[in-house]
Amino acid sequence: MIWPNALRVSALFVREWVGRPAAVGALCPSSRHLAREMADVVPDGDGLVVELGGGTGAITAALLERGVAPRRLVVVERSPAFVQHLRRRFPGISIVSGDARQLERLLPSDARVDAIVSCLPLRTLPRQDVTAIVNQCQRVLAVDGVMIQFTYDVRSPDRHPLGDPAFVADASRIVWANIPPARIVTMRRAAIGEVA
Repeated sequence: MIWPNALRVSALFVREWVGRPAAVGALCPSSRHLAREMADVVPDGDGLVVELGGGTGAITAALLERGVAPRRLVVVERSPAFVQHLRRRFPGISIVSGDARQLERLLPSDARVDAIVSCLPLRTLPRQDVTAIVNQCQRVLAVDGVMIQFTYDVRSPDRHPLGDPAFVADASRIVWANIPPARIVTMRRAAIGEVA
């Protein structure tokens, strides 16, 4: 198992939340149930799986447990404390210290990205930041790739859950075994003529 001491991880998470509540977006890390459900949606393939907002590594651990090869996994995290924690916890993984608003610059230029797993609190970030992040995701994601986002809004998602017609909701499910309960939304890139 890759799950570390829960008390130590929770303390780190709370410290980061106190300093930047809107950027962290939750008072406690994602549950194992949510992490595993998110990992289960990631498609098999050879392209990169990019995790946005690695936090304390709950989703990262689940992706590895699901069988995502370490060479395929890139975790982007903005918090220096979380980056340090992730690098200690997952020494064989590419942990990138950076901002998702500059995602294209953080990844190899020739990389194929099969999946983006977003743990970012897109509903609490400023709209201009969300727009920049969504634009970057659209630029790097393969045409047949998927974007997976969780939200604490458990209502059924809109057709364009990110507020951008470039991404269309494909599937969603609620994970009740999380505090608070969360909805996982899987999106695909809109086909030509489908954008509306």
